[in-house]
Amino acid sequence: MKKRYGDQLFKGIAYIFGFSIIALLGIMVWEMFRGSSFAIEKYGLDFLFSSNWDPVAEQFGAWPFIYGTIVSSLLALVIATPISVGIAIFLVEIAPKWFRDIVGFLIELLAAIPSIVYGLWGIFVLAPIIREYIAPLFINTLGKFIPFFAGPSFGVGIFTAGVILAIMIIPTIASISREVLMVVPNAQREAALALGATKWEMIRTAVLTYSRSGILGAMIIGLGRAIGETMSVTMVIGNRPEVPDSIFDPAYTMASVIANEFNEASSDIYISTLIEIGFLLFGVTLLVNIFARFLVWSTSKGVQEAK
Repeated sequence: MKKRYGDQLFKGIAYIFGFSIIALLGIMVWEMFRGSSFAIEKYGLDFLFSSNWDPVAEQFGAWPFIYGTIVSSLLALVIATPISVGIAIFLVEIAPKWFRDIVGFLIELLAAIPSIVYGLWGIFVLAPIIREYIAPLFINTLGKFIPFFAGPSFGVGIFTAGVILAIMIIPTIASISREVLMVVPNAQREAALALGATKWEMIRTAVLTYSRSGILGAMIIGLGRAIGETMSVTMVIGNRPEVPDSIFDPAYTMASVIANEFNEASSDIYISTLIEIGFLLFGVTLLVNIFARFLVWSTSKGVQEAK
């Protein structure tokens, strides 16, 4: 049989492109590990749990940034998930087709807005609203019993960052949830309606139950984006390297401390510390996305087996 050299060449090029992704990932891991090795050797595991951040004395701890990243991202997830799932349910189960296409396009358009625009809107519009109206409401009610909602109202802080992140991840969660709901077999819906279920009961028992793993995967992918967001969070979170006592206090995230202080790093240990924070952020984001992909894959596999 005659050899097709064109096919062999194409196969070789495809292999190169495929393995280049793995090589690029490996190079990134190696460079970040090499760059942060000085800080890893000096501080060890204490770096993760120390709250001391003093560049002048070369004393560094990542806990305020880890805490700020986790709390702001989880807050964004709590706000965005019910809105996103509600949008997905409306588009798939309730809205007419002509309206579904329009709303779906507008939601996806939100994802195209640059993060710096969200940050500017957060500073000039959202922060004053939170400072004057929303934060005092929580402080005067829940703040009397729960210290996490007490304290002064600055306008900028973890809560403002969480709201901005929620707006930014809504298109991601809503789009993926919509795709997951669309692959639910119609037999599930018809069976529930045939048994006398109402529209809402059908959605709750047949659609949401069947697609819960995929929706969870969408939530985790949205969480991964929230964890790594930089500019919009940097502009509204307050950038104070301390563990906040209240949800309305200024804080810091791993991404924002790198963006703010990398150009000002004047010593080797300072630079190494910031690279180690980036290494931590890379690892957390990678694990979150791997877990999300696994959940989406398991959901797709279940749908194929049902068919």
